[in-house]
Amino acid sequence: MMRRLAFLFLVLVAVFALIWLFVDQDEADNRASISDKPDVVQGETLYATSCASCHGANLEGQANWRSPGPDGRLPAPPHDENGHTWHHSDQLLFDYTKLGGKALMAQRDIEFDSGMPAFGDQLTDTEINNVLAYIKSTWPERVQTMQAERSAAEAE
Repeated sequence: MMRRLAFLFLVLVAVFALIWLFVDQDEADNRASISDKPDVVQGETLYATSCASCHGANLEGQANWRSPGPDGRLPAPPHDENGHTWHHSDQLLFDYTKLGGKALMAQRDIEFDSGMPAFGDQLTDTEINNVLAYIKSTWPERVQTMQAERSAAEAE
C-alpha cells in the first residue's frame, strides 16, 4: 500500500512538474517577445554616448562625408534621411555596427578601409538593435517603409 501511495505521489509530482514547465515556458516566451521589442529611448541614449561624436548629435554626419579625408577614409555619414543608412538592410546595419566596417567588408572579400569601429565589445546585440531602432525612428514614414522593404527582401 505504501509503495502504491509513493508511486502515485511521484506520478503526481511529475505531472505537476511538466505542467509547471510548459506554463512557465509559455510565460518565458511571452516575456522574451516583449523584451525583444526595441527600446528607442535607450537607443537614443546609447546613440548620444557611442555614436554622436562621429555621426553628429542630430544624426547629420561629418562634413563632406562623400569625399575621402586626408587619411583616405570616408568621414562618418549622416544617419538622418539625407544619408545612405536607410538604403541598407537591418542585417547589414547590425553587422556593420557590431563588427566594424573594415572587418565586415573583409568577411565579404572586399578591401575597404572603413573608419567605422566595431561596437560588439562595447554594446550588446540588444543595445545595437536599440540604437538602430532609434535611428530609424527619426526617419520619415516613407523612408522607414523603403528601408523595411529592403530588409524584408534581403531576408528572403
